[in-house]
Amino acid sequence: MATPLDSALQNVGTWTQLSGFDALRSAARSDGASALPAVARQFESIFTQMMLKSMREANASLGEALGDSQAGQAWRDVFDQQLALSLSGTGKGLGIADMLVRQLGGKLQQAAAVDASGGTGGGAADEGDLGDPAALPANADEFQRRLAAVIESGREVGRSAMKWLPQDAREFVHALAPYAQAAAKRLGLSVRTVLAQAALETQWGRHMPRAADGSTSFNLFGIKAGGNWDGRKVSVPTVEYEDGVAVRKRAQFRAYDSPAQAFADYAELLASNPRYAKAQGHGDDVHGFARALVAGGYATDPAYARKIAAIADSEVMRDALASLKDAGQLPTD
Repeated sequence: MATPLDSALQNVGTWTQLSGFDALRSAARSDGASALPAVARQFESIFTQMMLKSMREANASLGEALGDSQAGQAWRDVFDQQLALSLSGTGKGLGIADMLVRQLGGKLQQAAAVDASGGTGGGAADEGDLGDPAALPANADEFQRRLAAVIESGREVGRSAMKWLPQDAREFVHALAPYAQAAAKRLGLSVRTVLAQAALETQWGRHMPRAADGSTSFNLFGIKAGGNWDGRKVSVPTVEYEDGVAVRKRAQFRAYDSPAQAFADYAELLASNPRYAKAQGHGDDVHGFARALVAGGYATDPAYARKIAAIADSEVMRDALASLKDAGQLPTD
């Protein structure tokens, strides 16, 4: 025969089933010891939600994602809440629920024994109670392993859910290489050089300025909308460096209708502005291009040139470009 607790446990696996939590609350009041494992798992799910929220906020500080929107953010919040419940409700989770059960379980049993005997409960704690560190379910290495598993699970589900984003750096390179070729030819640069800067500015296509309605700006190079820009604009938070210190500001960025427009405007900006004259004609000398670009005032990040060079020299960039050359979609060196 199913108990009220059994029914409650069946209905707390989905965060939208609020009736399940009400039933769990009632069951816990009548049988605290039996409800403890379920309540501990709910506590762990809250902790996991907080961890996921902090991760999302840290990621958001880098900028907006390509194709992101208010609806997408709402879906992501729902997904994170359900993910937290699922991770804490199956397997060992992070181990927090097990720890709570071991710590509080002894207290509940001791309290029940005191009530039955009429004692005061002033005796020493039994072996395996809260004071025994060996009773904890996991050491630091085990906790790290479980945490890594949780993070990887979130990444895997997120990758499969966000189909509208480039799934990896290779896809980013393959999708933008045709546009990069035209810009690179005009500026006397290699395709690798141009794509490396776009990858840095957008975190491989995952972050770029977007409008208030959620539409993307296709601004692949972080180009701001100055007084001479009469096209569409988007206003978003950004990070500027003042005397080497990162400062959070809000700025207006140019918005385009397509990646092709973004690359064309980027090439026009560098080709027509005297400040960037020395950044042209470097061919595949990524380091020389990046240093000249920074010297011209393109970016305030003191590590900007080094970051572009690191991305250009990365294995993922070289492998992606090599596959395009093998397929005949890029000229060989």
